[in-house]
Amino acid sequence: MISKYGSNNEFPNDLIELYNNSSTHASCVNAIVEGVIGDGLTANEEDYLKRANSHGETWNDIFNKVALDYKLFGSYALEVIYSIDRSRIEVYHIDFSFLRAKEKDSKGRIPGYYISSKWKKKGNWQAAILDDDDISYLPIYNTEKKDEEPHQIFVASNYRPGQIYYPLPDYAGALKIIELDTEVDNWHTNNIKNGLAPSLVINTFTNGTDDQLRAIEEQLNASYGGSENAGSLLYIDTPSREEAPVITPLPQNGADSYYSDVNDMVMQKILTAHRITSPLILGIQQPGSLGNRQEMLDAFALFNYNVVQPYQQSILSNLEYLLSFNYPDIVLGVETKTLFADGEIEEEVVVDNDTTDSEVQEVENEETIISND
Repeated sequence: MISKYGSNNEFPNDLIELYNNSSTHASCVNAIVEGVIGDGLTANEEDYLKRANSHGETWNDIFNKVALDYKLFGSYALEVIYSIDRSRIEVYHIDFSFLRAKEKDSKGRIPGYYISSKWKKKGNWQAAILDDDDISYLPIYNTEKKDEEPHQIFVASNYRPGQIYYPLPDYAGALKIIELDTEVDNWHTNNIKNGLAPSLVINTFTNGTDDQLRAIEEQLNASYGGSENAGSLLYIDTPSREEAPVITPLPQNGADSYYSDVNDMVMQKILTAHRITSPLILGIQQPGSLGNRQEMLDAFALFNYNVVQPYQQSILSNLEYLLSFNYPDIVLGVETKTLFADGEIEEEVVVDNDTTDSEVQEVENEETIISND
């Protein structure tokens, strides 16, 4: 048996849909992911990062995918395949939305994960799970079982109280607000597409059948709906004055201002959920703010320290753990750039917090720290 991921078993797909449809949310996610990736992974030996698997992917390719999954889902998954002599591993990224956890064992641990890209089409997936060729299963990564389990899965996620099988992203508290952001956009879009709807009510007295009324409604929508026809002349020919329709203009009630206020509130709440203290980081100018250089630099420094670096440290720790199977002496870092108020740019390498001082020095010796005016 496997556990559902959300009430409808499609929670990760819901997160993807919000990411694809909310511009503000997507900008926040992308900004954080780009900050985490920086200029890419570094290592004390450059060759360590050149090959992650036999498909030709580098460890930076894996890192880029992992960073997006980690922010979007609160977790990420990697398939680990041992060599025939079990002396080496190669690693493949697995889209975290494909995963469903097997029920926990008697010790309260998840033994492995089922993997499929077609959960939405499975119907009664619980009944057919063991006989479905589209679904594969991988046990949890455990080097002590490498001989009997040459294919394993490494799943990383942060602890969250009450979450038994699956993580929640750190912006989970704003999911309703992000959904509202998409609805505000839908309202404005439909308001423009259906330019007739908010301005006129047409009341006819034909006493027609349902089919007749539906035909009239479809004709009006086809003739006068859409942004190109908004405000056009509406002409209806009737047999007599007694059968003339009643056309009632609807006064504007400040809806545009209301939705503008809602939009501002939504943006602020989404930024707060992602711990982005200033919209300037996303290139959004605040009304009444001069957007001076120092303000932007201060906001970015806070964003980098509170948001980006914790993600980097967590991912580096796990990737270093996996890579140490092949390279016991490996030290990973992320190359980043810092812009100062005087225009100076400094490149530096962020390393895992667990790395020793000697290892940090070894990585820094492999990198050139430069400053340019």
